[in-house]
Amino acid sequence: MTQARLDLYASIHKALRSFMADTLGAVGRMDADDADERSATLAQLRSLLDSLEHHAQIEDEFIHPAMQARRPGSASETGAEHQRQRAALRELHRQADAVEGVAVEARAAAAQELYRHLSLVVAGNLAHMHEEETVHNAVLWAEFSDDELAQIHDRIVASIAPPEMAQIVRWMAPSLTPYERAGLFGALQAKAPAQVFQGLLEVARPHLAPNDWNKLIFGIAAAPLAA
Repeated sequence: MTQARLDLYASIHKALRSFMADTLGAVGRMDADDADERSATLAQLRSLLDSLEHHAQIEDEFIHPAMQARRPGSASETGAEHQRQRAALRELHRQADAVEGVAVEARAAAAQELYRHLSLVVAGNLAHMHEEETVHNAVLWAEFSDDELAQIHDRIVASIAPPEMAQIVRWMAPSLTPYERAGLFGALQAKAPAQVFQGLLEVARPHLAPNDWNKLIFGIAAAPLAA
């Protein structure tokens, strides 16, 4: 059986797919005339947009330069695509502001316009992620050893601020298989301070089914959190 290669994209892309799908559904069913619901939904949308921007920034800073160094031109098109994505994210921010700022009678139409545009951006990101997981991984696996890829991964993780890491874990933990989830938290347990690790477990717990939580605790042999 061939040993699976280290995949820099798999887990974070699962998290972002879940985040996008959940947010798209929330925007689609939003009661734009309910101030509390509108505020909460648009806050989630803005958080998603920030996460997508941050993810593209990380790839531009850590993954693309490595690819270009070993195989010039291999990341050029994706870098250009990220610029197009940023323009789309800025437009979604503008449309979200418009939903809150328009007259009451125009609010439903503005929300529908936001939803349709978000649908296109999500579709584009899904296709973009598939390209990275296939074409980019083919380059990374041909040009780098797993030890080298692990070094890139560690630099990425070290660059992420605690609030951003908590946001990633919130969406990543319920999106992974039990094996992947145990691997994620096993790595965090090995490298993060105990207090930080426990905090990330607390972030994940409300978003895991009881069976998934039990498998995680068993998989990392951690003491369960107090109820």
